[in-house]
Amino acid sequence: MSTTLINPAVLRSEFRLYGREPGSLFWVLLFPSLLLGILGSVPSFREAQDGLGGLRTVDVYVPVSVLIALITAGVQAMPPTLTGYRENGILRRLSTTPVRPASLLAAQMLVNGLVALASALLTLTVGRLAFDVRLPEQPLGYLLALLLAVCAALSLGAVVSARARTTKIATAIGTAVFFPMLFSAGVWVPVQAMPEVLARIVQCTPFGAAARALDQAAAGDWPGWGHLAVLAAWTVVLSVSAARWFRWE
Repeated sequence: MSTTLINPAVLRSEFRLYGREPGSLFWVLLFPSLLLGILGSVPSFREAQDGLGGLRTVDVYVPVSVLIALITAGVQAMPPTLTGYRENGILRRLSTTPVRPASLLAAQMLVNGLVALASALLTLTVGRLAFDVRLPEQPLGYLLALLLAVCAALSLGAVVSARARTTKIATAIGTAVFFPMLFSAGVWVPVQAMPEVLARIVQCTPFGAAARALDQAAAGDWPGWGHLAVLAAWTVVLSVSAARWFRWE
């Protein structure tokens, strides 16, 4: 019996199945860059803003667009798929084969994580080539914050998958979680432009902390250890909760 958590055959199969989901491909891989392109086409968004510390709105929305991909992959794309596998008895049937259900779960998380990271790279490329947005000046810090944000997003999606009994419920819970997470990431109001009290509250959430960490790394500073700690703490808490609540049947 195979004891490898990541089964290559399962991983290839999950990538093929993901490629047949045009909705997930669009919303996770393409939509963040498309949104950035729309925002960047507004002339006033390409002008420096005093309220944003001299940055342009399009500069601020690059990390926000990156986080949109992560949130979408974590709470919108992954939970319905995993819940559907459990609802249709696929995980139960896998438990009787050398391919353990955990391999399918790990493959799903890896596929969604890699697609989200590809979307982040695409967004950074579009920002640089189309709107002359500077690439992160602290690339290692940016990568660390990005990886922690991916882990937090997937952990949150795992919790949604664990608590939802059916695909419809998973979609409903994911949508309920989706919009507050978008707000905390700064989709409607960038975190640095929020009132001080609200900004402090938002920065205690995983994607509020991620937004500030990415902003700091983009500007050339090492991400604040407090923001990184918030991301790490949320990842641990959510992962432990998902492991406790998740049922294969």
